[in-house]
Amino acid sequence: MQIDIGIAENDRREIAEGLSRLLADTYTLYLKTHSFHWNVTGPMFNTLHLMFETQYNELALAVDLIAERIRALGFPAPGSYAQYSALTSIQEATDVPKAEEMIRQLVAGQEAVVRTARSVFPAAEKVGDEPTADLLTQRMQLHEKTAWMLRSMLEG
Repeated sequence: MQIDIGIAENDRREIAEGLSRLLADTYTLYLKTHSFHWNVTGPMFNTLHLMFETQYNELALAVDLIAERIRALGFPAPGSYAQYSALTSIQEATDVPKAEEMIRQLVAGQEAVVRTARSVFPAAEKVGDEPTADLLTQRMQLHEKTAWMLRSMLEG
């Protein structure tokens, strides 16, 4: 069935491709944050264990919102590790770094998600795709705040 939401197919495709990169970044950051939650040690254990849990739970909800927006635009959402690996801008963690390095890597990941979301914004704005623009704005706001909170743990 044809999709007639006032956005041409090629514009919807461009936005969906950008959202697919955002989904890959979000899922990769989710996986990294969850791993760090499991593996953090040291004097900041309790604080970081709980903080990382809050963050990965939020990311798990976000991947659903992003994937559903891709589907609403009429395109399949990527859903495999191979696809995410090809689309993400975030480096996977294959080791278990010290707690402070975990924080640094998560700051970088949060900021990467912001940059990816920001890169999709012009395509959505150009065609008046307010639902996508709203989603992107919310994602950028949350990830910027989370990056700030994580950075604050490294100061002092």
